[in-house]
Parts: sequence; structure tokens; C-alpha cells
Amino acid sequence: MNPLAAVLPTSVATVVRLDDDSAGPLHPTEEPAVAKAVDSRRAEFTTGRACARDALAALGAPADAVPVGEKRSPVWPDGVVGSITHTKGFRGAAVAFADVVRSVGIDAEQHDVLPEGVLEAVSSESERAVLASLAARRPDVHWDRLLFSAKESVYKTWFPLTGRWLGFEEAVLTPGADGTFRAELLVPGPVVDGVAVGEFRGRWTVADGFVVTAIALEA
Repeated sequence: MNPLAAVLPTSVATVVRLDDDSAGPLHPTEEPAVAKAVDSRRAEFTTGRACARDALAALGAPADAVPVGEKRSPVWPDGVVGSITHTKGFRGAAVAFADVVRSVGIDAEQHDVLPEGVLEAVSSESERAVLASLAARRPDVHWDRLLFSAKESVYKTWFPLTGRWLGFEEAVLTPGADGTFRAELLVPGPVVDGVAVGEFRGRWTVADGFVVTAIALEA
């Protein structure tokens, strides 16, 4: 199962693992990020990095290490952009050449209702109204969790382009029942290829108990 491949263009190489078996050792430059971590955190980090290296190899890019950089974001080889996600039972990575895709953001979450109070903290009243309308049409989808996941993908796309934090309230997320979503930025966006970016568009899917969202900002 690779739901990441279903929501990203073919120019993006993706790898998914559903367990932490046979992830292999960390590269010495990756090790410091989890030197003092509990076993569960170390396992998800190690498997996430294994996914990243496998994706880099599939892309045909150097696949030695993906250390942790600023704000704990992955440091990719020169000329490559990428994103890593992990939740219980799901680890994944997506990478692309930077001359084809300028930034990529992915997120996977358990397909379940958000904990009480979280939706109110990460969304506006207007966003919640859209979710209620969608829930009436597609009650099989946990739209609150989808919105949360999509906003995570928005941030992961945003940060490599700007180096700045983006709050949940700084982008209006509008999911579509057709497997797409749109995020309108409420703050000045990055300039990419000479054009100011005012929104990100992505795709989502629900598969085998997970909701998966992704954005690929193509050149």
C-alpha cells in the first residue's frame, strides 16, 4: 500500500512502511537527533529516515543521510526537496528534484475524530462550517482530521520556501469531496519562480485507516 503515490505526481518518488522492522541503522549525522529519545520516538524516526533514503535511491539522488536541520526539518541533498511523515502504523517519505518540484509537503494521520478541543484550536468558524457541509455529503470521512493533516502538509510545503513559522490560523483550508484541497495564505507568501504564491493546492485520500494529504508545488 502506498497512498502517497496516489496523491502526488509521478515526478515525486515515494516510499511507505507500515512497521519498524528492518529499518536499518541511522547514519552518524542522523543519530544526534534521537540520541536521548524514548524507544518509540527513535523507532519512528529511524524508519522515517529509511523511507527517505529509499525514496532518494528511487529518485536517483544521493541517499546517504537525511540529518535534522533548522526547526527540526529534514536536510535533503543539494538539488532535492522532500518531506517525511510518521504516525502510528505509518511511515512515509516523498522526494523530488528541485528543478521539477519546488517544495513538497506530506502528512499521514490515523483516520479518526480529533481529540476534543483540537479542531477549535486549528480552524476558524468558516472552516468548520465547510467541514459540516462536507460531512453531510460524505459522512464516511473524518473531515476534522483531514483538515488537520492538510494544514500539516501546508506547513511542510511552506517552511522550506520561507524558513518561517506558519500558524494554523494563517491559512484557510478548503477541502473538496473530490480528493483535493486548497489552502489560501493569509500572510504574504513566498516568491517562487518570480511569482508570489498566494495559495497551495493538494490532494487527499483515505486508505486502510489513514488519511493522507500531500502538496507538490511544481516548477
